[in-house]
Amino acid sequence: MNPHIPDLLATKLAEAALTVLVRTCRKEVAAASRDELEAACAAMRAKARPVIDRLFDDARAAPWVAEAAFHAAALELAQAGISVLRKV
Repeated sequence: MNPHIPDLLATKLAEAALTVLVRTCRKEVAAASRDELEAACAAMRAKARPVIDRLFDDARAAPWVAEAAFHAAALELAQAGISVLRKV
């Protein structure tokens, strides 16, 4: 496997999760302070390792669902940030 693939995947996953976060919480993001935005990102980073591990496990076990597993991972990361912004 190309050693750059995991880094590229992580970058694309982060972009997808942030996109979901911003589109879902447009008003909260606009009104959030820098510290609140950092807290949302920190929550997403804290969840990243197990989410990426599960993504790899799912893709290895069933390669035909790799794209769905990627989207599920992005949603799970975004949910961590959303819950911080919405203080749920």
